Amino acid sequence: MKLTLYRVDAFTDKLFSGNPAAVCPLDRWLSPELMKSIAIENSLTTTAFFIKEGNGFNIRWFTPTIELDLNGNATVATAHVLMNHLGYSGNEINFNSRSGMLTVKKQDGYYILNLPADEYEREKTPAELSISLNIRTGECYKGKADYMLIYPNEQDILKLKPNFRVMSLVDSRGVIVTAPGAPGSNIDFVLRFFAPQNLIDEDSVTGSAFATLIPYWSEKLNKKEMNAVQLSARKGYVKCLSLGNRVEISGKAKTYLQGEIEMDW
Repeated sequence: MKLTLYRVDAFTDKLFSGNPAAVCPLDRWLSPELMKSIAIENSLTTTAFFIKEGNGFNIRWFTPTIELDLNGNATVATAHVLMNHLGYSGNEINFNSRSGMLTVKKQDGYYILNLPADEYEREKTPAELSISLNIRTGECYKGKADYMLIYPNEQDILKLKPNFRVMSLVDSRGVIVTAPGAPGSNIDFVLRFFAPQNLIDEDSVTGSAFATLIPYWSEKLNKKEMNAVQLSARKGYVKCLSLGNRVEISGKAKTYLQGEIEMDW
């Protein structure tokens, strides 16, 4: 049995930046154990699997440790594969997922992902986060999956050196740290994303985190349209739009490779 596999850099217009994801088209679902094994072998933060379903597709995402409820960069990567390698002729794709219906449309070279906005509440900073990030006070919020910490400025985000062993004890999928963009720039907010709980110390560009970030910064800045940068080593540039109970994130994508998985069962 052979499966086709693609690797795509999402939220970037050039290779070796943005967030790499693997994409595996299927005729039928494999077992969760086998999909997780493929994700482990790929050794990337996320591998997306999808099958045809009605007029759209059903999509699932696996890290090397868990199946995710939502992933942004691998969904953008999947849309890129469908439109550039698998003959999909439309400019809009519907994906059914564990987080409901997601839509990706292509416009002016950008993939625009529409996803549900997160609901979050202010909370006391967990002790493990205070220790791992060496902070005492500050704004802390908890969304459906992640904690989000607000910092005064971009330099605070750049200087962070988390203790990932301690952070891995926090009961969440991951931790978003964010701050306003530098004054005078066209960047509205910046972020980094840590997920040592899932063996990902720092993610490159975390599309699903924007479901939490966009509602917060839209209210804080009184803006619907915003630009953001994820300050990882690879960097990612994301256009953001608040639509009330939905949000949109936009970015480009580049194919890195296409290959085959050979399995003997």
